[in-house]
Amino acid sequence: MVEFDRATQRLGALQEAAYRLIDVASCIVETAGDRFVCRLLPKEGVGTGNPGEQGIRLRFIDLVTDENLREKVSVETDGVRNVIVALAFGALAEHEQQHSGPIRG
Repeated sequence: MVEFDRATQRLGALQEAAYRLIDVASCIVETAGDRFVCRLLPKEGVGTGNPGEQGIRLRFIDLVTDENLREKVSVETDGVRNVIVALAFGALAEHEQQHSGPIRG
């Protein structure tokens, strides 16, 4: 079991981490007051690489940290990403207009 403070931890990151852990464990995320409680249930008989309960717990914490960082980077780069997408689609639209002739019937 792993607990997180609901005031500082986003539920989406927990769900993403749980999904990425699906090969070795199931994760049940519940709320208990001001906490998220994540119950990690190892899957038995899943290959020989099952890391055990402690290994699954540590992997889950690492995955949550990774998801939190991904979200932070996404927020910080959102404006730049939007500009790049707008420029790319603008260039594509201009290219299509230059290379498409009139439609004849």
